Amino acid sequence: MKILEVSDLTTGYTDLDILHGISMHIESGEIVSIIGPNGSGKSTLMKTIFGLLRPRGGTIVFKDRDITGVKPNMVVRFGMSYVPQEKEFFPSLTVLENLEMGAFIRDDDISESLERIYTIFPALKEKGQIRAGSLSGGEQRMVGIGRALMLSPDLLLLDEPSAGLAPVMRDMVFEKIAEVNRAGTSILIVEQNARRSLGISDRGYVLEMGRNRFEGRGLELLENEDVLRLYLGG
Repeated sequence: MKILEVSDLTTGYTDLDILHGISMHIESGEIVSIIGPNGSGKSTLMKTIFGLLRPRGGTIVFKDRDITGVKPNMVVRFGMSYVPQEKEFFPSLTVLENLEMGAFIRDDDISESLERIYTIFPALKEKGQIRAGSLSGGEQRMVGIGRALMLSPDLLLLDEPSAGLAPVMRDMVFEKIAEVNRAGTSILIVEQNARRSLGISDRGYVLEMGRNRFEGRGLELLENEDVLRLYLGG
């Protein structure tokens, strides 16, 4: 079953269109990667899906609900969470306080959600009383993902989750993303580290200049000669 379907999406900034008729979808339970060169519209697509940018054309359907142009505060309530590339946590708050802030629209007991997150990210439990700003880059990324998971989303959007991390931290973050998916959350990743991202993805889409260029199974795209030559340096 499709949890997300984007059809013929056009959007941009002021008078400049960035996306030109993009179409893609995510089946329930999948990890899907969006890759492509800088300026291809990857992050613009994610921001438009989440409601941070209003589309100029096309439709976005999430769990059989048309959310085209719906603002983020409502999109979150429908079951979608977003972790931006920028700092996605409060540096002056503790790890636990950051996670609690992630449940801002909930009025029920969040203890079960915390325990689920601690199962995936045990380091967050160990460092619950430490200020998030003092953590390593990889640990901070875990805090951001953990905050987004506090709402138990059906779909998690991750914008450049490995950006700026050392190789060992990048590997750990991708391993944790796969673990989140195995626990039942569908995931959309925008990522410059295409090899690592496609390696954990069920399917992927390659964008070029705001248009669909290639799509396929994650491992198939890694073996596609055109994708290798144009985007992966093969």
